[in-house]
Amino acid sequence: MKYPTLYELATSKQMVDTFLGYNHNLRIAEGEFYDMKNLTADHFPMLASRRLRGSVATYNNPAGLIAKDALAVVDGSAVVYNGYRIEMGLSDVRPKQLVSMGAYLVIFPDKKYLNTADTEDFGNLEASWEAGTLPITYAPCSVNGELYENTVIQGTEPTSPANGDYWVDTSSEPHTLMQYSSASAMWVQIPTVYTRISATGIGALFMDYDGVTISGCSYEGDSSVERQIAELNATKVIYKRDEDYIIVVGMLDQACTQTGGVRVKRSVPDMDYVCEAGNRLWGCKYGLIQGEPINEIYGSKLGDFKNWNCFMGISTDSWAASVGSDGQFTAAVNYLGHPTFFKENVIHPVMISSAGAHQIQETNCSGVQKGSWLSPVVAGEILYYKGLTAVYAYDGSQPVRVSDQLGSVRYRNAVAGSVGGKYYISMQDDAGAWHLFCLDTAKGLWVREDDTQAVMFAAVDEDLYFLNAAGELVSVNGWDGVKEDGIEWEAVSGVQYYRYAGKKYVSRYNFRIKLDPGACVKLYIQYDSSEDWEERGTIYGGPLGTVTLPVVPRRCDHLQFKLVGNGEFRLFSIARIFEEGSDV
Repeated sequence: MKYPTLYELATSKQMVDTFLGYNHNLRIAEGEFYDMKNLTADHFPMLASRRLRGSVATYNNPAGLIAKDALAVVDGSAVVYNGYRIEMGLSDVRPKQLVSMGAYLVIFPDKKYLNTADTEDFGNLEASWEAGTLPITYAPCSVNGELYENTVIQGTEPTSPANGDYWVDTSSEPHTLMQYSSASAMWVQIPTVYTRISATGIGALFMDYDGVTISGCSYEGDSSVERQIAELNATKVIYKRDEDYIIVVGMLDQACTQTGGVRVKRSVPDMDYVCEAGNRLWGCKYGLIQGEPINEIYGSKLGDFKNWNCFMGISTDSWAASVGSDGQFTAAVNYLGHPTFFKENVIHPVMISSAGAHQIQETNCSGVQKGSWLSPVVAGEILYYKGLTAVYAYDGSQPVRVSDQLGSVRYRNAVAGSVGGKYYISMQDDAGAWHLFCLDTAKGLWVREDDTQAVMFAAVDEDLYFLNAAGELVSVNGWDGVKEDGIEWEAVSGVQYYRYAGKKYVSRYNFRIKLDPGACVKLYIQYDSSEDWEERGTIYGGPLGTVTLPVVPRRCDHLQFKLVGNGEFRLFSIARIFEEGSDV
């Protein structure tokens, strides 16, 4: 009797042992995943579950977060710094812009400051004094406040002058103050003349060299003095002050008085976004102010965040300049030592000059998306930010797209932070859902962590913190706070084409996985885009180390697989075993 001859089917194996993170496009490479949850690229080339986060604290009304020597959180009307609560009377406007300058924390739009080295030192950037019904005295003086007495006021030279005598020359406009020098036997003009404005408490709120705006100065009498008093209504620098007087530049023929009506104010411009660079604060504003269109960039006085109107003609002055590009500002950040201002289609770096001749540059390119002002963050020495259609990397020249792996989903309202060369970004899709992604900038790999809505990020030492929408302060790496009680993770493959060239079929998948004790993983398969996930196996962690999960799929046109688990795991490899199929 003859038996039929049986031929062994030819088999081959294809191994994937390098996993390339998240890719939400229709066609993706081997080792990439179309969707994922709570995974990390830290153990590349393996796929692994992310670190457990730490829950640090919960706040009732958080509005801002920044890192200095310790974390500072704006909670309602107070600032919580290093665990201590400092009541500062902050407004309900949210969110706050927190800017660090030396030991100081400056808070916008409230225009308040806190000295983190001495938490009893806090207050307002702006200051204002009003005379009410108080008497105000104006008198000509030197820069040190010494009054010019026994001054002759006339249009011709006085006769028989003594050395040091003063004469106000009224022969031309404006009048000039002269002083007689017996050594040269001639009258010498005093180039800068000062006026002392005296009233109870007028100088108490200000400091020497503050830039202030004076208003309400008036006088009825001599027309020349009336004009000179009116010219004091301007932006002035206080060259010297005491509690009851201030000294400013201004020509005045003679002393005179006024009752009430005078106001002295040190003001800070209303700004859309603010950053620190070169020991100054820099801000920008676009819009209408008192009916006037504004499109400007401002710089504070060097080393003095309270003064934005100090103009003495020296390199340390405050600074302001108009911008020619159209559109609203969308963000501001210090990058490479330059204050850098963004619009959606323009980047404006400011080149700081030691001589005070700062220059605004303009690059027409993809800028920061409106509403994503907290997305510009430096990671791995490169500035990353959310643009209108993508996440970009900017090195000071032209920005480059780095988020093609996020697919065609549109995102907005991005908030970002970085630690250890990783760029974390939380943003909202068009359906209103939130996503927390992480870009490992060294490896160029994206992962999706979860649906966290982060409000603000801040990095301290080797950990990154964020405030979520529930007011919880969370540490990303879990070095601080109470760690999570385990996490659930998920990895969804791209579409796997079952039928290959040469009549090959996948007869088996082998998943090589390491699970910690107590962890487990389940495998699901979806055939031919049916949206029905079929469970095909479960394995549990134990003392054996790595395990293999073999799966035999059924014949189909295409499939996707999904790994769902909890606890820590490592995916080492996925092997596909091929067999030759028949012609039928």
